[in-house]
Amino acid sequence: MSDEDDDLPPLPAGKKNYMTPEGHARLVAERRKLWNEERPEVVRVVEWAAGNGDRSENGDYIYGKKRLREIDRRIHYLNKRLDSAEVVDPARRGGADQTFVGATVTYAYVRGGREERTVTIVGVDEVDVKRGQVSWLSPIARALLKKRSGDVVTLATPAGEAEIEIIGVKYAATA
Repeated sequence: MSDEDDDLPPLPAGKKNYMTPEGHARLVAERRKLWNEERPEVVRVVEWAAGNGDRSENGDYIYGKKRLREIDRRIHYLNKRLDSAEVVDPARRGGADQTFVGATVTYAYVRGGREERTVTIVGVDEVDVKRGQVSWLSPIARALLKKRSGDVVTLATPAGEAEIEIIGVKYAATA
């Protein structure tokens, strides 16, 4: 639980914190675990360590207080993110072919071999590039949002603009 909060992009002013039901459930579960399990255990250790006398050189006390601040900071962060959450259930889109948060989109670059790639558009707190999950605020998602299968869109890349064609859009049922 280092500075991971600082790694997440802030939400643009006035924007909702869109997320899938799975992402919402993960944040709720993390908050519950921190509040109900980890925090009470650290509080017990800090209370025990405080009863041992001199706190200036008491490692259990010093580390416990630091850990307690980290937990409280993370709980505060999760509360803010969950308070602004707008849960978007991809299962409700059914067979829609327009791209919204929760869509799994297969696309190919118009030039350069037509290699197909697939991404799932998720909330900023759910991103997992290794699993092909990209934020709805990312450049690729912004290019794909509200587009349909067969559309050709322009994607701004570091190497310049590239055209990509949307091959398919699907929405998986939630687990």
